[in-house]
Amino acid sequence: MTSPASLSPTQAAARIGEFTVIDVRAPGEYASGHVPGALNIPLDRLDEALPALKAASARGSLLVVCASGVRSTRACDVLSAADIDAVTLSGGTSAWEGEGHGLDRPAGARATWPMERQVRFAAGSLVVTGLLAGRRFPAARWLSAGVGAGLVFSAVTNTCGMAAVLSKLPHNRAPRSAADFDATLDALQS
Repeated sequence: MTSPASLSPTQAAARIGEFTVIDVRAPGEYASGHVPGALNIPLDRLDEALPALKAASARGSLLVVCASGVRSTRACDVLSAADIDAVTLSGGTSAWEGEGHGLDRPAGARATWPMERQVRFAAGSLVVTGLLAGRRFPAARWLSAGVGAGLVFSAVTNTCGMAAVLSKLPHNRAPRSAADFDATLDALQS
């Protein structure tokens, strides 16, 4: 499988009007700041959105964005398998903002850690908890072993079950004022 085409933030900014921008992060991450004009289709709901994305791609190019480029690359692979052309933003919103391009932040949105940081925090906390609890209850060390095995599996498969679970937490959900998923699909199809 080939890697999807990618654009640097400077290249994407110069052509931003040519794209329908799709942000595949969790709604809470999206609400904390996104590329101007981006629509939120969380990666775990991408399959549901394929018909709408196919319709949008028939009208113009898709630019897929996440925090660092990992999830958007995976999303581009899914889109490619569905015969939908898309490019990814190299380095994601982190690189976009780092190069001085602005992010849209809805009024009242709270800052949410990027998912990768949340995963590192949760995994590290569980490992330390397992090791500390293992001093009194030796079987608790299996918690640390399980997290370690999960991280290895995550690296080998380029998926992350912990991120999928964390994305369901209340702080990773969009504020009530944000457009809902169905409205986003309608916008893509019109």
